[in-house]
Amino acid sequence: MASTFGPHTLQIDLPAEAQRIGEHIREYLARTRRKGVVVALSGGIDSSVVAALAVDALGPERVFGIHMPEKESSAQTLSVSTGLSDALGIASSVEDITAILEAFGAYERRDQAIRIVCPEYGPGYRSKIVLPSVIDTDSYRLYSIVVMDPDGGQQTYRLTSEAYLGIVAATNFKQRARKALEYYHADRLNYVVAGTPNRLEFDQGFFVKLGDGAADVKPIAHLYKCQVYALAEHLGVPEEIRSRPSTTDTYSLPQSQEEFYFSLPHDRMDLCLYGKNNEVPREQVAAAAGLTPEQVDRVYRDIEQKRRATEYLHLPPALVEEVGQV
Repeated sequence: MASTFGPHTLQIDLPAEAQRIGEHIREYLARTRRKGVVVALSGGIDSSVVAALAVDALGPERVFGIHMPEKESSAQTLSVSTGLSDALGIASSVEDITAILEAFGAYERRDQAIRIVCPEYGPGYRSKIVLPSVIDTDSYRLYSIVVMDPDGGQQTYRLTSEAYLGIVAATNFKQRARKALEYYHADRLNYVVAGTPNRLEFDQGFFVKLGDGAADVKPIAHLYKCQVYALAEHLGVPEEIRSRPSTTDTYSLPQSQEEFYFSLPHDRMDLCLYGKNNEVPREQVAAAAGLTPEQVDRVYRDIEQKRRATEYLHLPPALVEEVGQV
């Protein structure tokens, strides 16, 4: 018998879902006595859909977009994100965060960490960190860094724990600097900040605590990535954005989310995560995702490992005892 599980399983009623999310946003604003929504626009699918949902719920006059490039951002990022704010008809601001990051020492701190494994790393070099595919082996996976020298030559170095943590800590300045600016504009306008994680990112801890993980409302955190893409088309998000590959736009070399974290394209990760969450027989998940049952088991173990490792990111501040609001 043919499997009844597949991409169609994740299809949703798009108009009804957009209306449901819009009602949630409006109710939250009424409860918090805020006037509108601030959205950081990266040119990616998630932030674009959140902005479009906010406009659909509130109208363009109550949504404010922020474009926050820095010197290592993709050359296309700003033109794509400003194209979206123009298409949505929302007011927006460009805030180049390069000077903020330089003041934090973010670039130099990162380069110092890279030099632990690549001593010659310096001006003119570019890099990204990568993780082996989850489906290829049961071996413990370790991060490596891909380094491109000024002449275009590439080398890959296995990262020590010290180097990896130092690189991540320094690059996290980017998300935290952006969040500070989001809350500046939210405070200035008496708005709330909308977060942009989809279900894969939220479930698997693919965010920076008190960086892109901080927000007042997260309208798409319950949606699988394929559902976000479907909503994007329904809401009229420009094709240029809908056809762009998902990237971190964090490192100086181009880097996909699969290279850095998920190890599988989003459509296959969606199926695996849904299958695990809903106890779909692994043989059906394997057939739908183009994997073997053994590979599905590896993905499931990776999902659980990431949940354990990133539980801290979801936790509120720890109190010695409960403190009631007066």
